Amino acid sequence: MAKINIENVVASATISDKFDLSEMIKKLSESEYNPNRFPGLVLHIKEPKTAALVFSSGKIVCTGAKSVQEVDKAVENICDKIKKAGFKVIKPKITVQNIVASADLNKELNLDAVAIGLGLDRIEYEPEQFPGLVYRSENPKAVILLFGSGKLVCTGAKKPEDISRAIDNLSEELTSLGV
Repeated sequence: MAKINIENVVASATISDKFDLSEMIKKLSESEYNPNRFPGLVLHIKEPKTAALVFSSGKIVCTGAKSVQEVDKAVENICDKIKKAGFKVIKPKITVQNIVASADLNKELNLDAVAIGLGLDRIEYEPEQFPGLVYRSENPKAVILLFGSGKLVCTGAKKPEDISRAIDNLSEELTSLGV
């Protein structure tokens, strides 16, 4: 079983029915807002080290957390900062949108053999375009980028246990193929 490192958890929440981002930028020093480039305000949080995209609709997207627990803490800190700046905030319902994780299978892989063994219906492999094999896990739904070094990146899952299952399933398939 590969050691899995969660690299990023992306989550969204609604924390208000609307925000005036032009006013918010004046009151939050750790933020950036350039509506000509992007419609949201970027709010940097030091603990846990994350960033939030705050939209005028009252929705936020939190990125950079290393666990679901860190997302909860980050959203709590985001809400506190916005409240302290004088804006109305409602209790958020947080939805994890994507988890990105990395792992190392600790063995070199012949991606040509892997591509043939896994079948073309669930993979994309064009080594002249990209040095990794793209594997689409159906259950759980996730995408794994697999490299010849044995390292991989898994994305698209919404729960940490789905990341583990997707990687374990792929690892078992690779073992059964003898690669």
